[in-house]
Amino acid sequence: MEQKLLIECQQNDRNAQRRVYEKMAGRLYSVCKRYLKNDEDIEEVLADTFYKIFTRLNQLNNHEIFEVWAKKIAVNECLQKLRSTKSLHISLDENLIEYSDSKIENLSFEKDILKLLNFLPEGCRAIFNLFAIEGYPHKEIAAMLSISEGTSKSQLNFARKKLQELLVNHNI
Repeated sequence: MEQKLLIECQQNDRNAQRRVYEKMAGRLYSVCKRYLKNDEDIEEVLADTFYKIFTRLNQLNNHEIFEVWAKKIAVNECLQKLRSTKSLHISLDENLIEYSDSKIENLSFEKDILKLLNFLPEGCRAIFNLFAIEGYPHKEIAAMLSISEGTSKSQLNFARKKLQELLVNHNI
């Protein structure tokens, strides 16, 4: 992201903020989609994310890491939304994963993994995203979600097994 554009955003230039929004909205929407199923929740979290980005931009010392910083805000907002709706449950109950062949049939190759993530329970999906996609270590995940490292590891293992099962059973 251009430093000049970010400085203009810090000065509350609405045109600059619109340009940043246009550049980042698609990427941040994709991040939110990995954590949340409901489009309304995603839109709400995305709005909250951009609000925090624009109101806290003066706290960012290095404009070169803007995109990483913005993505981290989006992830934190998603986790906060999951916690606030109490849907971030951690469970090893395999019966929580429900899927039908008709839903699986509609997957396209490019979107397979992201769509399959929707078949995982919320907490399990969040841990998979944080570890496998975002690159957080189990210790940080445990702190973010107020769980033990062991729970984080077991949920990641559970998610991997279920995703593998979905891929194998449906020839994806």
